[in-house]
Amino acid sequence: MTVDHRLVGTGPNRVVVLHDWFGTAAGWGPFLEYLDGSAFTYAFLDYRGYGERADVAGDYTLAEIAGDVLALADQLGWERFSLVGHSMGGKAAQRVLAEAPHRVRKLAGVAPVPASAYPLEGDAYDLFHGAAERPANRRAILDLVTGNRAGGVWLDRMTAQSLAVSRKEAFAAYLDDWTTLDFAAKVAGSRLPVKVFVGEHDVALSEPVMRATWLAHYPDAELETLAGSGHYPMYEVPVAFAAALEGFLAG
Repeated sequence: MTVDHRLVGTGPNRVVVLHDWFGTAAGWGPFLEYLDGSAFTYAFLDYRGYGERADVAGDYTLAEIAGDVLALADQLGWERFSLVGHSMGGKAAQRVLAEAPHRVRKLAGVAPVPASAYPLEGDAYDLFHGAAERPANRRAILDLVTGNRAGGVWLDRMTAQSLAVSRKEAFAAYLDDWTTLDFAAKVAGSRLPVKVFVGEHDVALSEPVMRATWLAHYPDAELETLAGSGHYPMYEVPVAFAAALEGFLAG
């Protein structure tokens, strides 16, 4: 199977980029304008059921995403590459590491879900699990994770984009997988260079959550808190985020 993808840049440093639960390969906002295409080649992948791959059949699991990442790397002729994963994509990136650690050069998590389970309870469970069918839930989640700081125009646009680019059944199935799956034992102790970026206003995947999970799993991991950002630094602080990310990937 040929894996459709989006390439940005032509540089020698190769990076596979994995989007969040709401996004797509094209949903990275103004951040893309500030990437150094002479130093990096970025491959942005849509998951099955999303974006350009909305009609690709699948089970809609993180293991499936990992398999598609490795298939894409083979297709591109990339024996080794770095990984960038946003939110749910951060957990999917770790699944790639668990399956093929010898192929991963560096790992950057952006407001990332940990490799352990991320249980939702009470109102949070209802809010997230109702989001497949209810646009208002999606908007409320976006508002929550950006610290109730985003304007209505952006919230409406992101909600509409999420509805337009993802299949409901895929959206629901990925949620079940990224909240319940626990493969932390498979990656814990890895000495891979890892950096975690977290927004200071992200109330869900916050700095304390990262210290208890990502930094506990990876002994050499670094943590950077992005001032002025919530869960979406590629929209909220794109210039600073691009510079910080490429500083880590190039080192």
